[in-house]
Amino acid sequence: MVEKEETSSSTLWTIHGERPVDSTRRLDLSIAHVELPDGVTFEQYVLRMPKAAMTVVLNDERTHALMIYRHRFIMDRWTWELPGGYVDPDEDPQICAAREVEEETGWRPRTIRPLTTFQPLAGTADFENLIYAAEGAEDTGQGPDINEAARVEWIALDTVRDRISKGEIIGAGAQLGLMFVLAER
Repeated sequence: MVEKEETSSSTLWTIHGERPVDSTRRLDLSIAHVELPDGVTFEQYVLRMPKAAMTVVLNDERTHALMIYRHRFIMDRWTWELPGGYVDPDEDPQICAAREVEEETGWRPRTIRPLTTFQPLAGTADFENLIYAAEGAEDTGQGPDINEAARVEWIALDTVRDRISKGEIIGAGAQLGLMFVLAER
């Protein structure tokens, strides 16, 4: 749990109201009427999304990570990603993380533990991302979900930095999770 630090209220932004724009099962979009400490006012788009959980699944030797290769239509790009997805209401995030690995890859993690959390767009969105690490996995014999992955592969950890620099791994969650695992080595 993150403790709140005492700060001067003179630096807090004042929210004079928030107007809903659209609401779906995966996104609430609104416009907040904001006043800065110096008196400047403006409107700010605000996105609120359900938590997401993803997992860095390591092989037994801790040399490779299980990743999915998929197309992201919004950017029209192919990318390597960690398996993951939205946490269902009232679902334990760690159970979600393990479920998503199995559904998307056909592999069942043997162990799973929290690695880190992050907010990808802290100035605009409330979208908590939870990253887990798994040690080892069992092949269930089921193939990957065709809606989620074109390919599933064990990617060598010693290629991760190069893949990131070449734009093959573009997601913030995948980059952060993989870098955490590399830092633990």
